[in-house]
Amino acid sequence: MLISEFARRCGGVWSGVDDPEILGFATDSREVQPGFLFIAIIGDRVDGHDYVSVAMERGACGCLVMRDCGVPQILVGDIEGALANFGRSLRSEFLGPVVGITGSNGKTTTKEFIAAALSPLGAVLKNVGNKNTQYTSPLLWADLNSKTRSVVVEMGMRGLGQIAHLAEISRPTIGVVTVIGTAHIEKVGSREGILRAKGELLESLPADGVAVIWREDDYYSELKMIPSCRVVSFGAAMDADCRVLGYRSDDWGRCTIRLSYRGEEAEVELPTFGRHQAMNAACAVLVACEAGVGFVEAVRSLALADLPGMRLEIVERGGVTVLVDTYNASPDSTVAALDALAQGPAKGRRLAILGEMKELGDFTERGHRLVGQALARSNVDRALLTGGPTRFIYDEARSAGMREDQMQSCDELDLGVVRQFLDGCEEGDTVLIKGSRALALESALEGWRA
Repeated sequence: MLISEFARRCGGVWSGVDDPEILGFATDSREVQPGFLFIAIIGDRVDGHDYVSVAMERGACGCLVMRDCGVPQILVGDIEGALANFGRSLRSEFLGPVVGITGSNGKTTTKEFIAAALSPLGAVLKNVGNKNTQYTSPLLWADLNSKTRSVVVEMGMRGLGQIAHLAEISRPTIGVVTVIGTAHIEKVGSREGILRAKGELLESLPADGVAVIWREDDYYSELKMIPSCRVVSFGAAMDADCRVLGYRSDDWGRCTIRLSYRGEEAEVELPTFGRHQAMNAACAVLVACEAGVGFVEAVRSLALADLPGMRLEIVERGGVTVLVDTYNASPDSTVAALDALAQGPAKGRRLAILGEMKELGDFTERGHRLVGQALARSNVDRALLTGGPTRFIYDEARSAGMREDQMQSCDELDLGVVRQFLDGCEEGDTVLIKGSRALALESALEGWRA
């Protein structure tokens, strides 16, 4: 897209002499590559306008700004509003199915499963990685072309009103809520607040749209009442529209699931594992069927999913299997990871390195105690707990019967201690590494048993 067209679509004024083609976008000056448009976001701690000269030195074709910076620029009154204008202008030109997806856990993985299940229809446009904010989500429409047959838009939540804003831009015809959990609960105060925030997607659906929700969700009844359109469900329940009939862990990184839909049954091997992934896959198949893909074809297409890294990613080192799940952590996702560790075919001990879970606010103690209960129920032989709030995991696990010698607890994150724990692993052991993104626990693997 030429930069003049981008300026027109977002409602800005381009001041450059030339009219270069935009080859990509960056909201961080360190990520600028030649031909990229730099978006000067004003954040809580950093003002992107202070880095426009750096972006231009790195080869940016121009900058999207709210004040004159003396460089080739698109000047707008409000960057968030300009990006929304841009996304809306392109969305209005697309007539195929648009899937909006949100939820406390599983959004990005389910997005990839949905994209794979929709692929029989033709080219699928989707967010890259987890670019799901008010600044990055609208930019996905820049890649819309004549071959695009469906669009999948992941929508993140950082407070009330954000999903409503993103939905107003992309106007989804199918809305998916994976689960009402506890991730980012500090932003809205409670699970009821999360229900309100995630429910904004369902409220945005048109009368002829479809809402897709998890049948076993604690808030299923409340979610079902939100949209004014048809509601379908996925899950293990007898009355789920797309039902998980079976799950088998074939190996670390592989599982086989069996699904049913309207009297048909089909089986597929997935390039991941964990019973929660069977639910994500069922959700994707249901979405694809609602968009016009045949059930069996949708199930088979799941095997083509391009799943994201650092989500139960398998690392093999010197006879030790490491399950790296450090993209983020909430009580729900940590319990699911512990369940996955318990289900897999470990040859030796099952070990866990659990870091603290951030962004829980008043739910911090309760959330960590829920993980402690799950740890005690699991068949983990030994666990390392790192970070102040993990003392609640320790206390709860001890109260539930886990022995003192099965746990090592550190109030402060010390990657040296994490590395020592890893050094104690023996051939045949499987170790889960799980913690919030800010901890970067996976960095303890750098050079380990290289």
